Amino acid sequence: MIDRLIISADSSDKYEALLSERNLTKAEKDIQRGHFKKKYNWIDNLTIKTFHGFCYGILRDYGVNEFDNKFKIIGEEKRDEENELYRNIASETIFEVVQKIIIEKCEDPHYLLQLKRYILDYYVDKVHKENYNQNNFYKDGKCFTTLDGTKVRSKSEQFIADWLYRHKIKYEYEPTLRVKDFTFHPDFYINDANLYLEHISNLSYSTEEKEQQFALANIKYYKTYDSMTKDSVSFNHTLDSIIKDHLPMKLGEIIALSYREEFNGYHEHVKDFINQVIRIIEMIKVENNDLDVVLENSKKDQHIRVRNFYELVIPIIRKYTEYCINKSYLDFNDLISRCASLFQNNKDIVSKFRSKYKYVLVDEFQDVNNLQVELLKLLLTENTQLFCVGDDWQSIYGFRGSNVDYIVNFEKYFPQSTIVKLNLNYRSSSNIVAASNEVIKNNKIKVEKEIFATKISEHKIVVFSGNTEIENINFCTNKIIELLENGFTNDDILFLYRRSKMYSPYFSHFKNQHIRVNAKTIHAAKGLESKVVFIIGLKEGSGGFPEIWL
Repeated sequence: MIDRLIISADSSDKYEALLSERNLTKAEKDIQRGHFKKKYNWIDNLTIKTFHGFCYGILRDYGVNEFDNKFKIIGEEKRDEENELYRNIASETIFEVVQKIIIEKCEDPHYLLQLKRYILDYYVDKVHKENYNQNNFYKDGKCFTTLDGTKVRSKSEQFIADWLYRHKIKYEYEPTLRVKDFTFHPDFYINDANLYLEHISNLSYSTEEKEQQFALANIKYYKTYDSMTKDSVSFNHTLDSIIKDHLPMKLGEIIALSYREEFNGYHEHVKDFINQVIRIIEMIKVENNDLDVVLENSKKDQHIRVRNFYELVIPIIRKYTEYCINKSYLDFNDLISRCASLFQNNKDIVSKFRSKYKYVLVDEFQDVNNLQVELLKLLLTENTQLFCVGDDWQSIYGFRGSNVDYIVNFEKYFPQSTIVKLNLNYRSSSNIVAASNEVIKNNKIKVEKEIFATKISEHKIVVFSGNTEIENINFCTNKIIELLENGFTNDDILFLYRRSKMYSPYFSHFKNQHIRVNAKTIHAAKGLESKVVFIIGLKEGSGGFPEIWL
């Protein structure tokens, strides 16, 4: 933003040429930027900051009235002692703090097993997916993972296996047994009790022949039924009464559990869970939701997955909040909420800033969230002129809590405003703009407009869909080689994707082929330009476009 203002003021074009100079370091360009700002006083007198940067400065100066003006910023990066810019960054990341809290919570064996059951159900087995064809994943039909990692055929069998695991009772699942006439596989064999369990459901085959074999060999066995598992407390008592009298030792709850051992082999799934927790922390803060209300509302949700998730997560968020306050940490949402609270509770401070800014311009307005709009409104008076620039078609931060409704229905939130639509695109070619028009017509929430391009291009959008991932990678490889042979440089080519792991197989292949392809996530690349752009992972569902959270 500052560069654009300087360029508009500098009739000599020296500054624009300086920015293009590749021999200058970023630090050297920053020094030159400072010189040019002072050369044009009107630019130097402007306040040009992000929401977070604006709030950061205010809290540093006045934060003692609200929190602690010696706070540290906690985010995705940790403090680098050698880098002066990072001296106000916390020595740990949000991910590390949440992980630490989860490990502490898992010192309670009941919480640990509850979390493990959630990870196994919804990250490993994905039992919540609609139209989930289990046999496509496991050909033998064993689709449910027990707490000890055994694959079983049903949720109720999983319940039995988990009960045995919690009580330190060893078992074999579907052992091979031949008594006289034929070989068969009872559901469970409990070693120490020398006892077999047959679990009966609506899908079970007749057990009559098996029972005859058990009788011939005088083998102890019991039958349980799927209907029993509807009442978990009652079924616990049933298993207790069946098994405990046959054991040589006293039946007791498992007490020695280790977070490291229990989640060994599931680290990536736990990582995904932690990232989901962080996302929920952001959303709750942006919406300024009360945790008690969130928890109570979640208990009424129709999906057990949602109920289980918030039962696990709300205690983590409480601990996270306490931890950050104790350490004087503020995350990026805290910067804005604390600044808004400072303004609400200190009339003299907010009056100072209201009188300072008569004109307020907000860029990228489609990405604002509730906290930012609340802060903005606190700065406005009857004499303030507000000017917002944005494009609802470019709203991509919904996963962080941005609310596109603020721009789509701008007049509702800011009455007596004037809307000016800019429908000429100066950046992209006609083919790209036309395709964008067609895609975005499907958006449910949008400002109705037709966009036109000033650039005409002979190049059409190419869509390639290989049958396998290697086909897609080979197609991209051949195209890159062709482009490089036709005079394009590596810097002219950009790869975009939803998540970094989508690009990993491409990166490995390109490295083997000695190809070097700029690559960024869609969010990280926003605002960048490139002559040739590859978008990979255009698919439905998790990780797709649009993202579906499962």
